[in-house]
Amino acid sequence: MSEHKYEKWIQKDNVVIDGIDISGEWNKMYEPREITEYDITGLENVRDLAGGESMGWCYQCAQCIGVCPVDNVGSYGPRKIYRKLQTGMDLFTHDDLWMCTTCSNCLRVCPKEVDMMKIMPAVREQAVLNGNVPAELQEMLQNVAEYGNPMGDSARKRVKWMKKFDEPVRDLSKEDNPQPVDVLWYVSDYFSFHGRGNDAAKSMVRVFNRLNIDFGILGKEEKCDGDSQRLVGETGLFEELAEHNGAQFDKYEHNKLVVSDPHAYNAFKNFYPKVTKKEYNVEHYTQFLAERIDDISALMKRPFPKKVTFHDPCYLGRHNGEYEAPRTLLKAVPGIEFGEMFRCKEQGYCCGGGGGGMWLDGLVADHTTERLSENRVKEAIEVGAEVLAVCCPYEVSRFEDAIKSTNNDGKLVVMDIIEILDYCMGNDDAEA
Repeated sequence: MSEHKYEKWIQKDNVVIDGIDISGEWNKMYEPREITEYDITGLENVRDLAGGESMGWCYQCAQCIGVCPVDNVGSYGPRKIYRKLQTGMDLFTHDDLWMCTTCSNCLRVCPKEVDMMKIMPAVREQAVLNGNVPAELQEMLQNVAEYGNPMGDSARKRVKWMKKFDEPVRDLSKEDNPQPVDVLWYVSDYFSFHGRGNDAAKSMVRVFNRLNIDFGILGKEEKCDGDSQRLVGETGLFEELAEHNGAQFDKYEHNKLVVSDPHAYNAFKNFYPKVTKKEYNVEHYTQFLAERIDDISALMKRPFPKKVTFHDPCYLGRHNGEYEAPRTLLKAVPGIEFGEMFRCKEQGYCCGGGGGGMWLDGLVADHTTERLSENRVKEAIEVGAEVLAVCCPYEVSRFEDAIKSTNNDGKLVVMDIIEILDYCMGNDDAEA
């Protein structure tokens, strides 16, 4: 803390210094705006954490603020957090800790590489250990720990979506002597338990079967991928899930792991190997299907004459660099009128579900003018889209809710890309 005290200067009408006349309005001196007496303990506590070091690298250029999706509907961003930490904020107990969606847009533009994708999980981990967890998030974590999914449903219900569904699906957990499969499909929580997710899961099965993919699922032995739980600071729970799912991947012989969820893709590709000490041959389903685009095009029987735009999932796009696979599939759809939103690809806007945001709408609502998903739906409407295409299980429910809350019912429909492909291949149950 500086001992220096600035003098308070006043304007003088006539001033000559070292023979130079500096009289006039322009020589007015103000008290300096620099903060010279403050407690940076909060900043130091963040910087002392493994993963939190880069918080101290911020030099307040504020490039992050313009691209922060939360600042777009409130007041947020790494630079603002840094300034609050400089002036006494305790991030470990503050709501700002839970507002970050870890979308990675700030890191994309930061010249100092202040990495909120490391900082926030590190601080949250300590907050979890201290018991400072929002109630709505605590409920989700308890459900995952006890039932293996955020909804708190029995593991037996993970395959309930397959009842009265005639398409063949190999549930490897039910086979006495399971034979190898080419593709092990990780279905994910929202495809398994959420109603609209069930629609997409069934579409995936139909598309796989039409392409003659040799695939199987883990059934009741599948558990939550754990990526969101890792991001909210529950490192121990993430490691338990990684060990469990990793054991299932080892148990059933397969050539490729295909996932429905970009968060699962991120976990299996980048973070499971740190726990299981094994690398996984994993692809998001859009990548897997884009490699078979000629076969898919040959199977599409009817057009989809709609104005369609696409929302890039943060964890497929910015986190893992995949922008083209979903667009390859969409652009192959017959009759489609595809157009981008203003914020797309590297500059795509976040749906609000990442980094634990899927379960924090209540807390976030206290600090923002609207949900991120509502902001995004308005953008889709503005570009004239009739269909908002997605490829992340979080997004159908988030955007469908946002359509209702922004009074845009009947103007926009949300569909997973796999549902669009399924419709064009002749599924009469799919709606165009």
